[in-house]
Amino acid sequence: MSGEIDDKPQPLIEHLIELRSRLIWALGAFFVAFIVCFYFAKQLFNLLVIPYKWAVSWAGLDVTKTELIYTAPQEFFFTQVKVAAFCAMVIAFPVIASQVYKFVAPGLYKNERAAFLPFLVASPILFLLGASLVYFIFTPMVMWFFLAMQQAPEEGGVAISLLPRVSEYLSLIMTLIFSFGLVFQLPVVTSLLVRVGILESQWLADKRKYFIVVAFVIAAIVTPPDPLSQIGLALPTILLYEVAIYAARLIEKKRAATDLAEVGSAEQT
Repeated sequence: MSGEIDDKPQPLIEHLIELRSRLIWALGAFFVAFIVCFYFAKQLFNLLVIPYKWAVSWAGLDVTKTELIYTAPQEFFFTQVKVAAFCAMVIAFPVIASQVYKFVAPGLYKNERAAFLPFLVASPILFLLGASLVYFIFTPMVMWFFLAMQQAPEEGGVAISLLPRVSEYLSLIMTLIFSFGLVFQLPVVTSLLVRVGILESQWLADKRKYFIVVAFVIAAIVTPPDPLSQIGLALPTILLYEVAIYAARLIEKKRAATDLAEVGSAEQT
């Protein structure tokens, strides 16, 4: 393995002390972010409700009468706690990730650290892209689909209206954001596995047909039980798989060029 390891032999207790320090920084960042987010929990929840308002508008309903309910005295309080925890994790993620990297980096070779850093940057960016897709496109489409099932009195003799609970709506949008955010990590994970030699681009290409089936199965499990949600998650997953294959081929070409250059340099010497 080329490069050098910066880590020096240390007693186990020193590693544990360093681990404790990293955990304190990570938990401290999360706690501070949680306190701030809980103070603004209602405003943050209102931001998450905006896609629902878009769906109400698409359905031709009166946006000014948009209403969410809670049916237990403590429900909205715990919903605000979940909102604060969710947003705090997003805000504190750079600090948490940097602490994990600082703990692991001394044990890596220099070329491994150089290879790992781009993925550390790409991971949150891809997660935010997935979350943005959910917020601006997917959630309004899903809620519009559900709102279209409402029934006016003249249609069937009884009015059937959607009155979402705050906890259920939050659970829905959080599940979608996490699902899409994790799916968008697919190119990062496969690229890392290809770089360390566990996967090959040809193997990924050969397993494409099986992955398409798996993508629809996973989408059916993690999304609401409607075809729009399942297709909306499965299609980006399949597209990202193709991106992962392309990225894997680029990595292999770069590795082959590097190996060829090293062989040529060795022959000259």
